[in-house]
Amino acid sequence: MLPLLKKTWNSFRLMQNEQPLKQDHLQVDTGLEAVPEVLEWCERFISPLLPPKFCWECKTAFIEGFTNAVRHAHKHLPQTTPIELELKLFPRYLEMRIWDQGVPFDLLAQLQDIIEEISQNKIEPLDMENHRGLLWMDKLMDELAYERLPDQRNCLLMRKRR
Repeated sequence: MLPLLKKTWNSFRLMQNEQPLKQDHLQVDTGLEAVPEVLEWCERFISPLLPPKFCWECKTAFIEGFTNAVRHAHKHLPQTTPIELELKLFPRYLEMRIWDQGVPFDLLAQLQDIIEEISQNKIEPLDMENHRGLLWMDKLMDELAYERLPDQRNCLLMRKRR
């Protein structure tokens, strides 16, 4: 069985008082055309500071989260609807956030459904046509959470220990 959501949103709040060593923020319009810009921005932030395997895992999870926001959360929204991105490097971990304005979903339930489908149908996760991105994010990150915020945005939050 695949691992499921190693931490909850509350565990992220416990570390709010820590100060990042470095942070950056980017806002892009909804659209897959922004993928090269997002990847380049992420690469410039992560690569000079962290080992290549760590960088690859973080960039893979981050771009999966971004493309999910475009394809699913913002599916019926205007292309001018912004998606906000944030990277923060702390002494012990990298934190990545993606804010969308779509209809929220239950990340834990979605992952449980995917795992159930894999086990019931005895299929390889990589052979699935849908939902591989969520599996990659869960597998590559140490902490993963998704929450609807009071301002009616959703935040996908991912952490990976250094």
